Amino acid sequence: MLKILEGFGVSKADAEVYVYLAKRGPTRSVDLAVDFGKTQPQICPVLRRLNKKGVITFSKSRQVMFSALAFEELLERYVKLNMEQAKIIEETKEQLLTNLKNKTDQRSL
Repeated sequence: MLKILEGFGVSKADAEVYVYLAKRGPTRSVDLAVDFGKTQPQICPVLRRLNKKGVITFSKSRQVMFSALAFEELLERYVKLNMEQAKIIEETKEQLLTNLKNKTDQRSL
């Protein structure tokens, strides 16, 4: 799971918060801070980063509750992201190889 989160650019420390939310379910930021031995101002940037990466969501009701994206959905996004990256590489492969060959030829002169 950590490897997949790293694929989204999530640090190990932030990934621990995701895993916690995935196991526990919707949780208030104040409770997360207490459970991680941090202050709320320390945990809020973690929650913002995870939300920006799209791996957690939050609901605004009487209390703001943070929830982890289902691991299955996270896997689907990871696969899609990697397939898109592979497609881009495949589409530009010939151009990349030609550019590399041209630079190598120019150095030979």
